[in-house]
Amino acid sequence: MHAAKRLTRERLRTVCMEYKKSNKKIGFTSGVFDILHAGHVDFFEKAKKECDILIVGLNSDRSVQRYKGSERPVIDESQRARVVSALADVDHVFIFDERRNRQNILELQPDVYFKASDYSEAQLTSKSLLEAQGGVVCIIPITESISTSAIIEKIQRGHPEAGDPFVEKEGSVHIRTKCSKKHPAVFLDRDGTINEDVGYLHDPEKFCLLPGAIEGVKHFFDMGYRIIIVTNQPGIGIGYFPEEDFYRVNRTMLKAFSKAGIVVDKIYFCPHSKAMGCDCRKPGQALVERAKKELNIDVAHSIFIGDKTSDMETGKRAGMRTIIVGTGFAGKDGEFSGNPDAYAQDLLDAARIVLDEESRILQD
Repeated sequence: MHAAKRLTRERLRTVCMEYKKSNKKIGFTSGVFDILHAGHVDFFEKAKKECDILIVGLNSDRSVQRYKGSERPVIDESQRARVVSALADVDHVFIFDERRNRQNILELQPDVYFKASDYSEAQLTSKSLLEAQGGVVCIIPITESISTSAIIEKIQRGHPEAGDPFVEKEGSVHIRTKCSKKHPAVFLDRDGTINEDVGYLHDPEKFCLLPGAIEGVKHFFDMGYRIIIVTNQPGIGIGYFPEEDFYRVNRTMLKAFSKAGIVVDKIYFCPHSKAMGCDCRKPGQALVERAKKELNIDVAHSIFIGDKTSDMETGKRAGMRTIIVGTGFAGKDGEFSGNPDAYAQDLLDAARIVLDEESRILQD
C-alpha cells in the first residue's frame, strides 16, 4: 500500500488532473525530511486538515548534497520516501532534483502550498506562480520546535562529559561539537549584528536579540553552514567588566539559539583594547586562523557578516565573501574603507540573499 503512494512527478501530474475533475482540493509541500521527527508529523497532520489530497515532494539525495554537503542526507531518498509515505496523512510522495519548487508547482498545480512558520510568504519565490494558477500559500504554525540538523549534531557530539554543555576556555566559549570534515561557515559579529549594541554589554538582562537574528542564523544553519561568532570585547581589557560577565551574556545568547535548534560551534573573542595592537582584534586574522584550524573550516567558501567595516575587512583579508547588515553601525563607523560584497537589512535578509544566490548557481 505504501509503495502505491510513491509516484513520479510526471505520473502525479496526470493523477492531479483526475483529482481536480473530482473537485478534490490538492495540497502540496516539500522538504528533505531527513530523520523524521515529531515536528514533521505535526506539520503533516495540520496540512492534511486543510486539503483532501496531500502530496509531499522529497529533495533528492543529489539536491541535498549540493547545499548541505556530502554528509547529508543521513537517510537516502528511497528510505525517506518509504517512511513519509507510511504516514496516514500523506497521500502521495515523489522525489525531485531541483532546489526550488517552481517546476513542482507548474506540473502539479496544487490548490494549497504548505510551508512551516519559520518562513514568511515574502520569502517564497514560487508564491506569484502559485497564485497565477489559482493556488494559495498556507503557513503552518510550528508547535514542535525540533531541528533535524540539531539532532544530528547531538548524535555527533555524544555525551563524553556530564554537566554543562557550554565550554569556556582559551579565549572562546562554545557548545561541544565534533568537527569531522572541512565545512564552510558563517562568521558573525555579535553586538550590533545579533543583538542590540548597548556599549560594553556585560549584563545578561540587557541582552536583546535584534529582529530577524534567530531566523537568519537558523536559515544559515539549515543551509549547512557552521556558525561561528567573532567579537571584539575591549571592555574586558580596559577593566569595564570581568571575563566571567562576557561568558554570562554568551550563555543567554547560546540558550536562545539552542532553543531554536541552532548549534553554535564557537564564539571567539579578543579581550584587548585597540592600543595593544594585538592580532586577535578584528580585522586581525588570529581568531579566523584559530577557527580554520580547530573547526576544520573551508574559509574560501565561508561568509563574514557584521555591522562594522572592521568586520568586512576581517572577511576580506581572510578571503571570504562579506555582507554588511543595516543594524548596529550599519557600516557607518568609518574605520576602514572598501565595500562589502552585499548589503542586507538584517541577518534574515542576509540569509535570503545567500539562499537566492545559491539557488541561481544550482539552476545555471
